[in-house]
Amino acid sequence: MAELKHKKQLFFDFDDTLWDFQKNSAHILEELFYEYQLADKLKTDYTNFEKTYQTINRELWKKYYKKEIDKHHLRNHRFDKVFKAFGYTNYEENLEVTNHYLRRGPKGIHLKEGCIETLDYLKPNYQLHIITNGFKESQDIKIEVCGLKSYFSQIIISEEHDLVKPEERIFRLAENFAGAKTEDCVMIGDSLESDIEGALNAGWEAIYMAGNKDHNYGGRTIYKLEELKNLF
Repeated sequence: MAELKHKKQLFFDFDDTLWDFQKNSAHILEELFYEYQLADKLKTDYTNFEKTYQTINRELWKKYYKKEIDKHHLRNHRFDKVFKAFGYTNYEENLEVTNHYLRRGPKGIHLKEGCIETLDYLKPNYQLHIITNGFKESQDIKIEVCGLKSYFSQIIISEEHDLVKPEERIFRLAENFAGAKTEDCVMIGDSLESDIEGALNAGWEAIYMAGNKDHNYGGRTIYKLEELKNLF
């Protein structure tokens, strides 16, 4: 594959690429599961609750990316759908749990392994940026609380521009904000559809950060952030 060291504009996805969404989310979910005595109400254990939540959450985000639902629908029905999956209906309690989750969730400080060390390595020689599909109020808090803001020249949050990855327009917007040429840009992310396909369709290089080796992607792939040191 082509050398990457000459490509000076590096764009990172945020959730589950730099910020450990799964670990931070699971911590809050477990707190709420016991605070609201959901084991008794849903007749299940935490493991099944968390697994069901993640599945439903992913499906709702896919619909959001396709603009089939809006932000408020995603947020206000997420736990409601989880409750109903276990035969429990309480929309008001769903809203309470949602509000607690939204207030606590962005304050998580768990980063992906090797995150700080990798950014420290890259920062002196590359322009670093973020493109995230998250919501402004939560992404701003996450980036600030976990101490990453100073590493990045541009932070593009999709909601602010009514665009989402993998739309080509958000990659063109990112180029414009960064003052970058298409041929200088590399996207690093954990979503094949949003990050990798979106970047490749925009004419960028892309590096897939795979969660495990159970995937069919044949392009440039890493499993830990520190592997970027071997590419740049």
